[in-house]
Amino acid sequence: MLVESVPNVSEGRRPEVVDKLADAIESIDGAFLLDRTSDPSHNRSVLTIAGEHGPVTTALEGLVSVAIHEIDMDAHEGEHPRIGAVDVIPFVPLGSTTIEDCIELAREFGARIAGRYDLPVYLYARAAMRADRERLADVRRGQYEGLRSEIGQRGREPDFGPAQLHPSAGAVAVGARPFLIAYNINLESTDVDLAKRIARRVRESGGGLPKLQANGFEVHERERGHPTRAQVSMNLLDFSVTPLWLVWDSVRELAAEDGVRLAESELVGLAPTAAFLAVADHAGAPEGDPIRQRLRAASEYLRLRDFAPTQALELRLEAVQASDDQARSPSGR
Repeated sequence: MLVESVPNVSEGRRPEVVDKLADAIESIDGAFLLDRTSDPSHNRSVLTIAGEHGPVTTALEGLVSVAIHEIDMDAHEGEHPRIGAVDVIPFVPLGSTTIEDCIELAREFGARIAGRYDLPVYLYARAAMRADRERLADVRRGQYEGLRSEIGQRGREPDFGPAQLHPSAGAVAVGARPFLIAYNINLESTDVDLAKRIARRVRESGGGLPKLQANGFEVHERERGHPTRAQVSMNLLDFSVTPLWLVWDSVRELAAEDGVRLAESELVGLAPTAAFLAVADHAGAPEGDPIRQRLRAASEYLRLRDFAPTQALELRLEAVQASDDQARSPSGR
């Protein structure tokens, strides 16, 4: 049963801690770390793991253990909403794996880490056992600080684990969902209110694009040589319904109403190859071009920062598996 998991961890400012989280994954045979992205402004890291479900869940348990040991939520500050050291762990079907397989896996895994680490676990998305917990934003209501006082109230108790936050690690949301693309657009502006207004208009809940969640933030990246900018930060829940090019075009049009241009965009983690190819088609890239050339055309249309063809999930998984096979072969030793 081939699955992807994209744990989001509340640490993006201490590289040595993120290294330990990555090591916990890479130490497990059969669990492939495809990507790791840290955002100091959000104080958050996103790791992308793929493989058979057994190695993946074993690697995730190790990651949870490291996060509990290294992250103190009482000292955590960042732009991104969060409820715990490991804020969210989604399971995503790959290959012939079904969403029903991932629902069962998420529920089993949630119960397991709740029991092992005395950690409150909330089930969300397709794994939710209550309708009011399908949306991650509803699970995160009040964030870590608010949940501390609400967790014992009727209706706010976790699905698994104690009805009180872990002393250092808070709580965690575990779910099953289709592929989600985390996508940010930076404006050529420091006007956070503008970013928030654009987010309200572009997201589905505001009458905008279907299957799109969005919010506005200020991002500081001086250590990377980037100026402070306002950012529209988004989760695209189904790129077959709302393609990436439509998100970019829509934000561009809304920003232009205020005389503001788009600086660049970025992916947090990976995206399916099909999502890039849809952008390439919209950009007019010839269908007969080599796939990497079409991926490059898509990245240029979206002004993707630090783009590499291996941000396409299938290409990254192939590269990592090939590297692992080479390391294990007699000639690779």
